[in-house]
Amino acid sequence: MGIFDLFRQIESGSGSGLQGKLTWLVVGLGNIGLEYENTRHNAGFMAVEQLAQACGGDFRQMKFRSDCGEAMVGGVRCLLMKPTTYMNNSGEAVAAAANFYKIPPEHVLVMYDDISLAPGKLRIRRKGSAGGHNGIKSIIALLGTEEFPRIRVGVGAKPTPQYDLADWVLSKFTPEEQTALQPALEQAAEAASLIVQDKMDQAMNRFSH
Repeated sequence: MGIFDLFRQIESGSGSGLQGKLTWLVVGLGNIGLEYENTRHNAGFMAVEQLAQACGGDFRQMKFRSDCGEAMVGGVRCLLMKPTTYMNNSGEAVAAAANFYKIPPEHVLVMYDDISLAPGKLRIRRKGSAGGHNGIKSIIALLGTEEFPRIRVGVGAKPTPQYDLADWVLSKFTPEEQTALQPALEQAAEAASLIVQDKMDQAMNRFSH
């Protein structure tokens, strides 16, 4: 094998189980660090980790200020990402990867937490506003558009209106909530697989509650 053959193999992903051109980013939002594990704000991390587990991917690469790795999702070559920028600057990682691979916003799928949904519920949308979510606000600002698909994972509403929002989203799930959450994470992974295959309507009909 000549050096140019080797370069072509690396580019195409052959020899690693990867095939075709990388055409999608699948991003889970959250905060890095042990203190944030299993908190409500890390539901996006949990969802993309579930997807990686389902498709044999991993997060052993560090680039674009993210833990990331390539995987075949529903037969489509994707970059799975967990930004390490902390939530409020998620757009820095997403925009860097999208610009490098020349991925259009409509092929940037973002999974993240939603306090308006109960644990175990999902909501899938083709586009939309930030809805007060700082991670999405950052992505919209740096991609320059709201037109990217997203899977919102329910994490439960504040127990009282007076409860501090930051304290709530950084609180950990109860054991009962985690039991309800797990099927939703599995469904989010299935929905992501459909979405990257351009089966958004099917994903919404099956999994958006």
